Amino acid sequence: MLLDRKRGNSVFSSQRLEATTESFPQGLKESYKRLKRTADILIKDGEPLVGQSPKEVIWTKNKSKLYHYIPTTKKVKKTPILLVYALINKPYILDLTKGNSFVEYLVNEGFDVYLLDWGTFAHEDRHLKFDDIVYDYIAKAVNRVLRFSGAKELSILGYCMGGTLTSIYAALHEDAPIKNLIFLTSPFDFSDTGLYGSFLNEKYFALDKAIDTLGNIPPEMIDFGNKMLKPITNFVGPYVTLLDRSDNTAFIKSWQLMQKWVADGIPFPGEAYRQWIRDFYQQNKLIKGELEIRGKRVDVSNIKANVLNISATKDHIAMPCQVEALNEHISSKDKQYVSIPSGHVSIMFGPASLKTTYPTIGKWLKERS
Repeated sequence: MLLDRKRGNSVFSSQRLEATTESFPQGLKESYKRLKRTADILIKDGEPLVGQSPKEVIWTKNKSKLYHYIPTTKKVKKTPILLVYALINKPYILDLTKGNSFVEYLVNEGFDVYLLDWGTFAHEDRHLKFDDIVYDYIAKAVNRVLRFSGAKELSILGYCMGGTLTSIYAALHEDAPIKNLIFLTSPFDFSDTGLYGSFLNEKYFALDKAIDTLGNIPPEMIDFGNKMLKPITNFVGPYVTLLDRSDNTAFIKSWQLMQKWVADGIPFPGEAYRQWIRDFYQQNKLIKGELEIRGKRVDVSNIKANVLNISATKDHIAMPCQVEALNEHISSKDKQYVSIPSGHVSIMFGPASLKTTYPTIGKWLKERS
């Protein structure tokens, strides 16, 4: 009875407020409507659907899955492409929504597409290292793609840290049948990491204590650190923009998709995180040729495949200088560096991705597949 009375009072108050706003000046009335719509988006609207391109699981390991996307064309290019994403967030950024999906684009262009999805790591995975990721996950996924497709060689695209991991795999597997490598906003040189250098300085950041205490690094901690690079833009900006454009249906859909993905982080295996921060951000071992994985030195000059290395001009997570440096150290005869006017994420979702990123990669791959 009390609940019904409260609900009735709430409805009555809402109706009275709506009636009151009719007497407001036009500008104030529009502001109220935007505010109400914004509240409805944040509180009432359901989550958008993501990762909708048809696919099948062809291999699993631990929590990870290797997906094969169902072809949509009669003819499929003979060189398959494997997509490798970072150990942060989920890889459906590559297949966010119909009409703005990199996976959908590749499939419709006749490519045979595969994706390695790490899954969601748990406490029992805290001892996983880059050594395991490279040898027991990426290497085995490559073999499974070749076996499933029947191809003799393949292309690999690594996005963000996925590209850094892919470069390590390629450097350690000189005889692997890699025809093409595409690195998308992947950091290789950590001599200048912007604000990350201050955040992760070993004088101030208690790396070992954090890992020994937490086991895995929580996604909220990583998300907070990323957002602190541009705090006003990242913490306040999305909601101010939503309020301003709450009457734009297309914008609202894009906003909801992006916010879902940004908030959908995964735990970072503790030992892998220890390597990522110490060996890369603090000691810059990869580009120096000092990184060791399972006792083997990683020498990126061993990379001889065709390489397309892409940075984003507005990227503050993997700055262009961190990306471009790789081309000076690899032995590939066919290597190209491209910088696209976008950000770390907008290079894969949004107008810039549709206009520039997808066609750039598609054209380069077609000529080599």
